[in-house]
Amino acid sequence: MTIRVLIADDQMMVREGFSVLLNAMPDIEVVGEAVNGREAVHRVRELAPDVVLMDIRMPELNGIEATREIVAADGTAKVLVLTTFDLDEYVYQALRAGASGFLLKDASARQLADGVRVVAAGEALLAPSVTRRLITEFSKLSDTPGSVRAAVQASYGDLTERETEVLVLIAQGLSNAEIAERLVVAESTIKTHVSRILVKLGLRDRTQAAVFAYEARLVTPR
Repeated sequence: MTIRVLIADDQMMVREGFSVLLNAMPDIEVVGEAVNGREAVHRVRELAPDVVLMDIRMPELNGIEATREIVAADGTAKVLVLTTFDLDEYVYQALRAGASGFLLKDASARQLADGVRVVAAGEALLAPSVTRRLITEFSKLSDTPGSVRAAVQASYGDLTERETEVLVLIAQGLSNAEIAERLVVAESTIKTHVSRILVKLGLRDRTQAAVFAYEARLVTPR
């Protein structure tokens, strides 16, 4: 299956450069572009892409708000945030808004394509350690109100003890294979646990599960 991608960035050179790189891949097709967040929301409705490459800083509607609208309205398109440096203060907000991960704008063609494939498959983006470092850093800055945090903590009460254990390991950045090795079970068993965790918590993917675990204080940033 071909992965359909929409590129949302107010810089023409970025859009054109990414389009050339991605269209050179046999399994990826750039189906459209957007110059701001508002247009990105409209184009997602029109084109139904699998993945949206979303710049954070754009006119009219920024990438964070655009991500929130796309996730709320679509439910299938995965948002991959674009940023110029890996500790962008807005990236964590984008993850909380529903983005599935982030990618540096200076990524190589291989990193770009791999990132799109990973996010399209519903997995955490690229190396788990990258997502873990980002979430750890910015969960310290989270402005989550105590009442919201309490609600989040209450919502994981439906998880079994083993599912909670798996959720914590996801937040620590471990892959399914690494979790299986840690818990001495089959990787297929972990995949089942992850699927059940996402369903029970109403989450989209592993990145959202990691954010949830930090906000529920199941994992304490170091």
